[in-house]
Amino acid sequence: MPNADPALLRQLSENSLRYRDPVAAIDWSRLDKADFWLPEAALSLCGLPEFDVLAPEVRRRLSQYEFINVMLAGLWLERVFMQRVSRRLSPRLPRADYEYFLHELREEAGHSLMFLRAIEAGGLEVPADAWAPPRLADWLARRAPAAGVLFWVATVIAEDVPDKFNRHLRSVAGVNPAVQEICTVHCIDEARHIAAARAQLEAALLRLPRAALRLLNPLARLLLRQYARVFYVPPARFYELSGLTHGAHWRRLALRNAAHQAFIAERLAPTVRLLEGYGFRLR
Repeated sequence: MPNADPALLRQLSENSLRYRDPVAAIDWSRLDKADFWLPEAALSLCGLPEFDVLAPEVRRRLSQYEFINVMLAGLWLERVFMQRVSRRLSPRLPRADYEYFLHELREEAGHSLMFLRAIEAGGLEVPADAWAPPRLADWLARRAPAAGVLFWVATVIAEDVPDKFNRHLRSVAGVNPAVQEICTVHCIDEARHIAAARAQLEAALLRLPRAALRLLNPLARLLLRQYARVFYVPPARFYELSGLTHGAHWRRLALRNAAHQAFIAERLAPTVRLLEGYGFRLR
């Protein structure tokens, strides 16, 4: 049975030896509510006539809640990944896999602690019941066999989609510097995680009959669509917390916003190309 390339996993583990605690790497005093946490062009309502007449304070607060939404999506998927991978740790697992998974678990736990600290340091109200993962994508991520194609394609999506968004945020001006530090820390580790997830996906694909790949295409499309939707469009409550009444109305506007859909498609394009290179049909 093919496994992920042990030489690659050993190299990735070696690169992870000089671990840096993400919580300690961020200057939290710079996470200022007077700043935008996302550029206006990335906001879910940008491009709509209704957005043009919003007060600057509402736009700024919306940028902060939309970045909190990104972090909550990260917390959800890192939680699922850590739960699933930790159950695979056993003496029967190849040494290279075992060691690499330990490094990644440490780094993903650090990211989750970084997100929790950011939410706390930001000082914004975040009700515990305001955010929930998409049910079907959550169920698939939790139930798909942890060594199988569907789990690893979900992992590639969960790591590559935010990575491309983080890289975009690092390249634009006018974003709070602590937010850009968070994105930078995340990008550095995610480069290794994406490489490892791709290696695991490639090994799983070698075990999969080619005819079965066609059966997985609808599920892969669903995972990408649901994750992109929850990542890029916050829950209705977040619009209300930003100062907009009738949050469900604003969320419906966001979901139909052609300008934001074009922004999302541009960010997703590298992930789509990556997975289509493995034979998936996602468009």
